[in-house]
Amino acid sequence: MPPTDASTDAGTEPATAGATDFEETLDLRQPDERGTPNGRPARAAAAPRGDAHPTAGGAGTPTPEDLLDHIAAWGPAATDTGAFHLVPVRPQHDLTLISRWMNDPAVAAFWELAGPPSVTDAHLRAQCDGDGRSVPCLGVLAGTPMSYWEIYRADLDPLARHYPARPHDTGIHLLIGGAADRGRGLGSTLLRAVADLVLDHRPSCARVVAEPDLRNTPSISAFLGAGFRFAEEVDLPDKRAALMIRDRALRDLL
Repeated sequence: MPPTDASTDAGTEPATAGATDFEETLDLRQPDERGTPNGRPARAAAAPRGDAHPTAGGAGTPTPEDLLDHIAAWGPAATDTGAFHLVPVRPQHDLTLISRWMNDPAVAAFWELAGPPSVTDAHLRAQCDGDGRSVPCLGVLAGTPMSYWEIYRADLDPLARHYPARPHDTGIHLLIGGAADRGRGLGSTLLRAVADLVLDHRPSCARVVAEPDLRNTPSISAFLGAGFRFAEEVDLPDKRAALMIRDRALRDLL
């Protein structure tokens, strides 16, 4: 998968892992591990979503079976550089901005979505039209869209075939859009904020995970600075990755 993703076991159990959690993970099939045109595992879910698409800053009309606990309603996280929101992407409104970011050579080297807007549009709509196991979001800092995020159910993703996944493990991919925002520690700040949002609003989730490319050392450093720990190296279909984990049980220690 992506990223200028800036993307073990500590022996802790999921916060509320019980029979219901395992049934949900088993009943919702993982997509086939086949590549997208750029060679990454497909993130698209198997069935259409039942919830209404949220509007920027609003919650839409989520359904009870929302697989990521209504990201649009999570609200802001406070950071030293301003309030940070995750706003679910509206492809018809946000495509131009996200496509421009994907065509930045520093981003394209890892995301592999450079090209005309239709390339990025297909990537976004595969998630937006799916069942909600992956939600693409704009990261809005102090009122300005400045990053792109994917929040996804790692336990329902092809990634789960490559590490000892637990029910409700939640994954993160991201890119920082503007070159001026890179290389100054902002990635760690935002990664910590987003991981905290996940753990605050997803009580069933005990771990936030990521799998940055091993070659992407700035990304791995950003995760370490955000309280993630390096768990292991994993061989994925498109890359050798560093499995990074932030544990609920350790969130106040790292």
